[in-house]
Amino acid sequence: MEYFEDLEVGVAHTVGEFELREEDIIRFASEWDPQPFHVDPEAARRTPMGGITASACHIMAVAAWLMRYQKPLAVIAAARHEFDLLNPARPGDRISKTSTCLEKRPSKSKPDRGIAIFDSLLKTQAGTEIARLRSTIVVARRGQG
Repeated sequence: MEYFEDLEVGVAHTVGEFELREEDIIRFASEWDPQPFHVDPEAARRTPMGGITASACHIMAVAAWLMRYQKPLAVIAAARHEFDLLNPARPGDRISKTSTCLEKRPSKSKPDRGIAIFDSLLKTQAGTEIARLRSTIVVARRGQG
């Protein structure tokens, strides 16, 4: 378990690999984001994307799934997430996640915690950047409370 004191600003950690399969993209999107370019290969070929792409919801779920490979963080709360799609994710892409602590500061009002901001970048096996997730996390301090 990593606590506020363990976090090192500027240090990047890359974890996991998740392969997107066309049938999984279609299944996920059929339930959560049933746009033609996510669920119908023929319709998707006629779009500017030129084929099936994973939905933003699916990519966010992949980011969450990849967290299982990170060292657990003593999270009190996730205060904010900003999510940017950078490029389409397609069947066959193998996605990894690199997270970097950008800054951290002790809480001014609650001594048992601190605030940390992380930047996470999801990339394919070819290095194509798929998405960026910026998260503000409230993290427990060791031995406090």
